[in-house]
Amino acid sequence: MKKLAFFISVLALLAFTKNDVGSTSVVITSNSKLFILGKTNVSNFDCVYDVQKLEKPIPVHFKRKKDKIVFEKTVLVLENKNFDCGGNAINADFHKLLKTETYPEIFIKLKEIAKESENSNNILSNLEIDIAGFKKTYIAPVVVDGLEPMSIKGKLNLNLRDFNLEPPKKALGLVVVKDVIEINFELKVQER
Repeated sequence: MKKLAFFISVLALLAFTKNDVGSTSVVITSNSKLFILGKTNVSNFDCVYDVQKLEKPIPVHFKRKKDKIVFEKTVLVLENKNFDCGGNAINADFHKLLKTETYPEIFIKLKEIAKESENSNNILSNLEIDIAGFKKTYIAPVVVDGLEPMSIKGKLNLNLRDFNLEPPKKALGLVVVKDVIEINFELKVQER
């Protein structure tokens, strides 16, 4: 899920340091981290994304408009099967929740970015997240550090019900997953 917003900061920095209109591509390196934290009424759980599977370059097309950068067709695709929640039973529940058989991928479309201030590494990203056929737009703050590879850090809280997803219940309803999950990411990104 997303953050999903993982490649956003790097794209932001690339966009802010180049021409008014441009195209490039980026890759997410293998020392990146992307995981989801969830809670039940009993305990917490995490689902880690296998970033080794993010080997394809991500095309980036952008235009500068005043104090922001607008992106076109800049999409990060996450395959649901590459999340590991720590065991077969919880993985099966996770895939059932995401309706993986029908919707095997999560799409994170970068729409635009803006720096919070001129001398800051903080960037506000406007993202459209598509999970199980439902789209929702979020403003996600991210922090960009370094040049090559660039580090993009952030977290985003998502409400499962925004995507028409019903949090699972187990043990005759005694264990209930909370509606809000937290997507955490620390992406190391390089321009290709």
